[in-house]
Amino acid sequence: MPSFSTIAAFSLSLVQLVSAHGYVAGIKVNQGSWIQGANPNWYYQPAGTAPKTPGWQALNQDNGFVSPNAFTTADIACHKSATPGQTYIAATGGDILTFFWNTWPDTHKGPVINYLAKCSGECTSASPGSLSFTKISESAWLSGSNPGTWVTDTLIAQNFTSDFKLPSGLAPGNYVLRHEIIALHSAGSANGAQSYPQCLNIKVGGSGSTALPSGTPATKLYTPTDPGILFSLYTSFSSYVIPGPKVWSG
Repeated sequence: MPSFSTIAAFSLSLVQLVSAHGYVAGIKVNQGSWIQGANPNWYYQPAGTAPKTPGWQALNQDNGFVSPNAFTTADIACHKSATPGQTYIAATGGDILTFFWNTWPDTHKGPVINYLAKCSGECTSASPGSLSFTKISESAWLSGSNPGTWVTDTLIAQNFTSDFKLPSGLAPGNYVLRHEIIALHSAGSANGAQSYPQCLNIKVGGSGSTALPSGTPATKLYTPTDPGILFSLYTSFSSYVIPGPKVWSG
């Protein structure tokens, strides 16, 4: 029978492993004031006690992920059992948004992808299944192989930050921004890829007139056998196909 100290050490290692995964703790627009995201620990707070922020809350207290066998469920939209953020980030087409992850492990290499969905009314009352997403930007493999250098390495080197530009001329309105990392360290096996979608509400102002395309429902973004989902990171490779629809040029 294992000793108490052995069990305690094993439990601690599990806590450390879980806590290594991250979430978007905040965001800045054009390097302006800090806007708080959604802390997973708020999910179970009594109604009305959690801070009101643009970030969508999720059943993500383990800083976990959405696996490929859940790609056909609403969880892939904004994470597990997500509920909408209750405020908005104010921005204008062409603004640079910087996402601040609380942490990210260097073993979790993979693409960083950004989507937008237009809300029918207020995003604060939207449901994950009602959103259709248009891919706005993507980045992934940079060089090398087994495992190579990835955009997630850049995110770590930039103090766990990632930049995203809102399309210039984007028409005013209420949008949900879906910011996602897909970790590939276990993606060589079926159901091994790990999706970490993070959603935030954005209220776009200005005088832009370019309408966002209708987009793709989150449940149709990926399949478990897409070449960018079922991918052997720890082999020799010379390319990587980023999953999901094509980037909208605007």
